[in-house]
Amino acid sequence: MSNIMSASANLLRLQHAVKQQGKRAYHDLVTFPSKKPIISQGPPGYSAVTGHVVTVFGCTGFLGRYLVSKLARQGTQVIIPYRDEDEKRHLKPMGDLGQIVPMEWDLRNESQIAECVRHSDIVFNLVGRDYATKSFDFPSVQVDGAERIAKISAQSGVPRFVHVSHLNASATSPSKLYQTKAEGEERVSAAFKGATIIRPGPLYGYEDKMLNNIAIWPIWWKLNDAKTRTRPVHVMDVAQALANLVHSPQQGRTIALPGPSTLTYEYLLDLVSSLTYHPPSSAPVIPKAVALAVAKAAQAVWWPLLSPDEVVRRYIDDDDTPADWDAVGVTPSEIEQHAIQYIRRYRSAENFSRPNVFPQRPVVSHDVIR
Repeated sequence: MSNIMSASANLLRLQHAVKQQGKRAYHDLVTFPSKKPIISQGPPGYSAVTGHVVTVFGCTGFLGRYLVSKLARQGTQVIIPYRDEDEKRHLKPMGDLGQIVPMEWDLRNESQIAECVRHSDIVFNLVGRDYATKSFDFPSVQVDGAERIAKISAQSGVPRFVHVSHLNASATSPSKLYQTKAEGEERVSAAFKGATIIRPGPLYGYEDKMLNNIAIWPIWWKLNDAKTRTRPVHVMDVAQALANLVHSPQQGRTIALPGPSTLTYEYLLDLVSSLTYHPPSSAPVIPKAVALAVAKAAQAVWWPLLSPDEVVRRYIDDDDTPADWDAVGVTPSEIEQHAIQYIRRYRSAENFSRPNVFPQRPVVSHDVIR
């Protein structure tokens, strides 16, 4: 009898909880920045419904996968445009049933872009390249492609547009990547009035091209005597900042998101060496002309090991623009807090469980030389 009474009490509590979850309150209704009502429902978390529909172009990239994860975990429906069937499979389990909607697209196909954005109340453009190919060079992706997505989003009535650029975007930069990032910002702002521009610093994380490459090819990070100054930022911090913009009414501004500290490549080389217990690289510093020649020769390979523009970027200090983390409600973390997670795999078996040892941080001047 007691078991039956207990089961009945649990059933009543469950029914009450379901009724409470089904209730709506005034704070569940959002109407900015358009007149379209956005109604959230359900308990916070994976199975909630925020009422937002978001399109993330570049979702299969490094930053994109973490943004999709954070959006889907909140209960946001995410449109994930993809080019390759295999590249988007890992995104499907990130959201509840029906919340992750894959759609095939091509950067040059305007009808496919329009189909990807026509139901969305915010569009993120994370599409970019750090090296040029025969099919997609820097201008076609980061200028023409960005403008096309912004223009079609505006024509489709999308209320908000967020474009991810780079901290070092500059029309006068010697790097073609940074030049096209700056031009892309101008084109996007002209095509979509009120677009938000995000300028993150160099990203690090599990699939990064910073800590992993330093552990594998330290010789290429010794260019410029490893004195180049950088402001690395955790990819999870930037992803959280972008996810927070979904619920923020602010738009039409440029937000810089560099890492909290300015470091040299020399310090990063020491950091990786200290954490992996590998001796510091004894390879000589390669002259810039030789590095450029090697990089140009490597372009003959289908997957370039090092592009000429990347060599140029090794000699450019990160911009010293003040950070705007308060605008996105995120406190960035230092690279020492997370580095071991991503480079522990490069330790030998006998060193795998040894304690972490961090090098002493040098004093770095903030007078950045462009």
